[in-house]
Amino acid sequence: MELIITARSKAQEDPEYTGLNGHGLHASVEITDGTGSARHPFQAHVQITNLNSTPWSGVIHVELPFAKADPRFFLPAFMYGRNRGEAPQNVPNEFPRLREGQPLRPSSPWWMVRSDRLSHPAALVYDNGKVWGLCASPYFVHQDGVKSQWRPGHEGEFYQYGGFTCSLAKGTVGYTLGYENAPLLFIKSRLVKERAPLEENCFELAASESVAFMLDLYDYKAESELGINAALEDIYFRYYQPPRPGSGIRSAAADLSKAIYQYAWLPEDRSYTTFVYEDKETGGYRYNKIISTSWTNGLTVATPMLMAALRLGDEPMRGQALSCIENIIANSLNPASGLPYEAYQDGEWSIHGWWFDGMRTPGHSAYLCGQALFYIMKAYEYEKRLKHVVHEEWVDFVRKILPVLERSRNSDGEYPTILSERTGAGLEYDSFGGTWIMAAIAYYSWLTGNRSHLDSLKRSERHYYETYVKRMECYGGPLDADKAVDSEGILAYIRAVRYLHALTGDELYLDHMRDALAYEFTFKFVYNSPVQVPPLSTVGWSSCGGSVTSVANPHIHPMSSSVVDELYYYVKRCEDPYVKQRMLDTVGWGCQTYNRYDREFDHGLTGWMSERFCHSEGLVTETYSDGSPASTWFCLMPWASSSIIEGLVGEYWEEDSE
Repeated sequence: MELIITARSKAQEDPEYTGLNGHGLHASVEITDGTGSARHPFQAHVQITNLNSTPWSGVIHVELPFAKADPRFFLPAFMYGRNRGEAPQNVPNEFPRLREGQPLRPSSPWWMVRSDRLSHPAALVYDNGKVWGLCASPYFVHQDGVKSQWRPGHEGEFYQYGGFTCSLAKGTVGYTLGYENAPLLFIKSRLVKERAPLEENCFELAASESVAFMLDLYDYKAESELGINAALEDIYFRYYQPPRPGSGIRSAAADLSKAIYQYAWLPEDRSYTTFVYEDKETGGYRYNKIISTSWTNGLTVATPMLMAALRLGDEPMRGQALSCIENIIANSLNPASGLPYEAYQDGEWSIHGWWFDGMRTPGHSAYLCGQALFYIMKAYEYEKRLKHVVHEEWVDFVRKILPVLERSRNSDGEYPTILSERTGAGLEYDSFGGTWIMAAIAYYSWLTGNRSHLDSLKRSERHYYETYVKRMECYGGPLDADKAVDSEGILAYIRAVRYLHALTGDELYLDHMRDALAYEFTFKFVYNSPVQVPPLSTVGWSSCGGSVTSVANPHIHPMSSSVVDELYYYVKRCEDPYVKQRMLDTVGWGCQTYNRYDREFDHGLTGWMSERFCHSEGLVTETYSDGSPASTWFCLMPWASSSIIEGLVGEYWEEDSE
């Protein structure tokens, strides 16, 4: 296999990468072991030598070309296909898109990015029935004065990040010593910086110094984009680092739920707030309410809190959660559409949530509506199973809404992402967010034994699998990301196929569940990124087991922890060490990512946690009071805590205990 090696010097004025000879560098490449398969990639041993009598500083770029036809690139947690570079891009939220020619920002025919933006250290491409790609260590270390690639068990002192690249224009994927974020640096979806000069991101070679490193190279046949997962699974086991030890499951569940119960409840609104801040002037707390029925508030907090209360035997906590659930059921329904309103403010329910002005079409959100119904039924199940209290009025509420949602499906079997506030009709499609409706209907069917929706569920599941999951490109889940590829929507699909399997016993749904889990795992970190910014750097926080939210908002957040039940459901039925270990990573990550004692994360009290964890300095926006950068938000966010709680107090609780 041919490798193309070029460089860009820190001293040069233009940004072009040119041959090594012009830089006084020399490369030797030896390809030894391997067959190019997912399990046995070719091993390329590369050595770069500085032939100059003076030091050299810059970025060295190693590219693997492939036979380009219609490539779909996969740089896990950063690039999926072309990040929908084929779709209209004049939207408020920017994220990296691949598009040929000379497109306008934020599209480009090529991308370079620092390695810690990727959850797995690999750049892969699917094209013309084959997978090509490369894998290499995400960063270099110093050990006994020698620069070498980090790998588990070969620690050393951190030296410099590497980087990964993809080029639609040339038909290459690549790896860099040193790195660039080019042509743009995406800090978050509405904060983007232009390509910066080479400064602290350079790799340095002293006069006559050599550096040796290894690349794994892939070249194997695959039937679809799903074929990349075989390589990623092997990469996981080679680069795996476990999360740092945290609290036990019962302690974590108690810490997190008691913090929400004590600090986040709004009795006058019968709801939980979305943010709790410490007020340094008064010594008390400030709240940013932005109340909703689900997603970032409402039932996604109340149901896990109810589950925790039932597990912990905490009646006041249970009463609080029940008050929120019953308030939503009693008051949120829009009689015109037959659907629940999603937002509440100043005594009124409406569709005008905090996300409203970022929508393309006004109306009810299928994501929030389907998710709300799902969590009502989960609350119903746990009350019935653990407390022997049956809330039939909750099921009646769901039962009346489901026909409206069923009528909204289009001829493809896809549920809408937006529904009419006046009639409940589907207004906008082309989104994975509608899978929450599918999950709600599947759960209802299993819970009640009502199989009347089964045929339509099967048709819809087939559509979502073939159109989104099989292509490893699920977009349109969260409403604030302009249909960027994300990891949120797949959590609904995973739940849906779980209950389809429970309903039918058809092994097809376990197979589809495995593929969906593999997609979610592409967003989940395999190693512990060497964070350099406090508080994450000072507490020893681990990225392994945490999932990046989307290619538009690329921080780690805890929503994927909410599907521990589904992971557990799968591993109980399938002997799969890989999925089992990923499940354990998810549990372990959640038990170490919150304040286990007051101010562990430099803010808040025991049990506090936010939603935003910056595994890369390139994502940092928060600051300490002195203006220095901080790698997390300083607040309590109940929906985030509740994602962890839900995973800990569900069915897995019965399997594991301190």
